[in-house]
Amino acid sequence: MFDSYNRRINYLRISVTDRCNLRCTYCMPAEGISLMQHSDILSFEEIMEVVDAAIVLGIDKIRITGGEPLVRKGIVDLVKMIASKKAIVDLGMTTNGQLLEKYAQPLKDVGLHRINISLDTLNPEKYSQITRGGKIDAVLHGISASVEAGLSPVKINCVIQKSPTEPDALEVAEYGLKHGLKVRFIRQMDLEKGEFYIVDGGSGGDCATCNRLRLTANGMIKPCLFNDVEYSIRQLGVAKALQSALGNKPSCGTVNRHGEFYNIGG
Repeated sequence: MFDSYNRRINYLRISVTDRCNLRCTYCMPAEGISLMQHSDILSFEEIMEVVDAAIVLGIDKIRITGGEPLVRKGIVDLVKMIASKKAIVDLGMTTNGQLLEKYAQPLKDVGLHRINISLDTLNPEKYSQITRGGKIDAVLHGISASVEAGLSPVKINCVIQKSPTEPDALEVAEYGLKHGLKVRFIRQMDLEKGEFYIVDGGSGGDCATCNRLRLTANGMIKPCLFNDVEYSIRQLGVAKALQSALGNKPSCGTVNRHGEFYNIGG
């Protein structure tokens, strides 16, 4: 399917929860967040209704996000359900890696293709500070488990301030090279100010070639991360919400004053 700017839209990012087991400084306030009610979170059946309708429209790539998707109960079952759809040729997940050592093999076994893992530094103390308590060993073990499980590619998402030549970024790049991992450098963004950048090593942030829609954990279809426009699958129905998002996808991002990275999925 094509939007009004003749961009082929074939990519759906699905946020399965707004909950996370970390409190990264660039994502959440120290005091935490006001969580969605459990009744507001989409059931797996509702998510699959969206997946089925999206496939009809031409979606063939899906990425599962959060919050942290691995804290969602039954996440392996959901991956299995999505992977059973032959039209989906690219099924990935973005995770902070804290629980990945446990889940890497089960996820691969049910059909997950690839995984992106957040790692902004190799310094244990700095990692703990950035994530407000995260354990870097858990991430490194999760990376190893992902490689051993055969997830491919295994990508590292490294948030930077301004440049991939920053000391922490250089260390992460060297780690990726040593272990055969693809490293993507993501400059820190601001939804409310409309500050976003093209991902170094990826395609995110390039409005001219944007090929994605987003499904939030509470059932909103968003045509753009940096825009307040969204359409409720529960109020409009899945097909109309998808078509509305497609028809109103903006040419370029502006600002988003109603959402956060942790509840949209980044």
